[in-house]
Amino acid sequence: MLAPPPGRDAPRSGRDVEGAGLGCARCSRSLAALGPGLPVSRPSSLWGLRREPHFRTAVLGLWSSELLIQDSTIMFEIKKICCIGAGYVGGPTCSVIAHMCPEIRVTVVDVNESRINAWNSPTLPIYEPGLKEVVESCRGKNLFFSTNIDDAIKEADLVFISVNTPTKTYGMGKGRAADLKYIEACARRIVQNSNGYKIVTEKSTVPVRAAESIRRIFDANTKPNLNLQVLSNPEFLAEGTAIKDLKNPDRVLIGGDETPEGQRAVQALCAVYEHWVPREKILTTNTWSSELSKLAANAFLAQRISSINSISALCEATGADVEEVATAIGMDQRIGNKFLKASVGFGGSCFQKDVLNLVYLCEALNLPEVARYWQQVIDMNDYQRRRFASRIIDSLFNTVTDKKIAILGFAFKKDTGDTRESSSIYISKYLMDEGAHLHIYDPKVPREQIVVDLSHPGVSEDDQVSRLVTISKDPYEACDGAHAVVICTEWDMFKELDYERIHKKMLKPAFIFDGRRVLDGLHNELQTIGFQIETIGKKVSSKRIPYAPSGEIPKFSLQDPPNKKPKV
Repeated sequence: MLAPPPGRDAPRSGRDVEGAGLGCARCSRSLAALGPGLPVSRPSSLWGLRREPHFRTAVLGLWSSELLIQDSTIMFEIKKICCIGAGYVGGPTCSVIAHMCPEIRVTVVDVNESRINAWNSPTLPIYEPGLKEVVESCRGKNLFFSTNIDDAIKEADLVFISVNTPTKTYGMGKGRAADLKYIEACARRIVQNSNGYKIVTEKSTVPVRAAESIRRIFDANTKPNLNLQVLSNPEFLAEGTAIKDLKNPDRVLIGGDETPEGQRAVQALCAVYEHWVPREKILTTNTWSSELSKLAANAFLAQRISSINSISALCEATGADVEEVATAIGMDQRIGNKFLKASVGFGGSCFQKDVLNLVYLCEALNLPEVARYWQQVIDMNDYQRRRFASRIIDSLFNTVTDKKIAILGFAFKKDTGDTRESSSIYISKYLMDEGAHLHIYDPKVPREQIVVDLSHPGVSEDDQVSRLVTISKDPYEACDGAHAVVICTEWDMFKELDYERIHKKMLKPAFIFDGRRVLDGLHNELQTIGFQIETIGKKVSSKRIPYAPSGEIPKFSLQDPPNKKPKV
């Protein structure tokens, strides 16, 4: 800390400098423009004054017990980070920060002891390409995983909140609003265990103005020596490419208060990311814009998937190929070719949750037309799943009762073990309701996770899973003696299977239902072998086995409250 010049009292803000005889008028006016409170929050605005003869005198005249002033730069340096939540966001994000910033100590904490033990073991609790190498490069050096939440909060300069924000299944807003009970619990625990200056940052996907709720909790539990600044720093990760996205992001978004204190916290977090992210890719906004940007980004991506899926239904009815249509559309530079892959429907923890959150927000703000618009994105996704399941049942002569069906892929997308809101869960539910025997294989999803997902009270009843579901160790075992093969996840390995071997052991006629268009280049070969192929957005066979369309499959959502209590 620099002391004030001898014989002078320390001014409290830039405004106190004017007329105080400290340096030239230009320096005094520039410092005064910074306003009261923390005087120098935007060092770059003073850069041009560095060579003024009286500038250093004026800066030395500013005195604050909270700031380190050297020349024209004020920096709150983040040396210790605590991340509450060791899930799909907190674990990979903080592992990459530790990897890129070896001088920063990063501690990831969670109440789930088994999860923390897994992070400290050779077998990580989540699968993500490149994650294991990143964790092993810095674990035990500057990256730590612990259940000691309170001590980690006390020691940290920056606390990330990366806990789950599931959709409510009860009470007001059920099925749409985000449940913020874990966010609130974190806020209360942080304020209870904090002293001095600390930056608290939302990493979880939260509804707009959630930061204000956190701040109200902080303000209501204030201490004389406590100064907590709240930021929003949403993640824009795609599972399967999360490490790549973290190391080379399209952008890093940081939202904070438009006050000197808020902007000082924003710049401190910017400094962490600047270790590896170019400054022009780091965007700073106010807190509300940051929170809404996350919801809007996921809503736009989900909208594109539902849009191309709606066209896939039209293609199947007319004889067009949705892949060809998507290519033609994507070559228009105004549209682009990303997220135009027709499939059985989107899944994952974010898209459906965030769109439903946006719908609820619009309804709460009396914007019913906007709410209905975004609700259609979810409705189309549900329709695509029901339509695909109906196609399976109809093609198998209007019944799948007691028929063996191989489900290849249970994760919501390839290169991840995450099954949240996976379309495989919905397809499995529809087929189980018709009495089908499912043999499920996925290379990365554990058997226990599949059983838990299918045992959800809204998915199955009583002993349905134990009677109708078998978890297979390899795809050939799953397909042995099956009436049909259903591809629900676009794992690359499914392109390389020995389909002639599979066909020999299946009941005839043998069906393949490609819900991810992974076998597009093999259609002629598969038809030569003898398969009847059904795929999304295209009529593959001109000699389809005729069938009488069955009744409509009823709507279903994992967000709906269960109609019975789960067994303990």
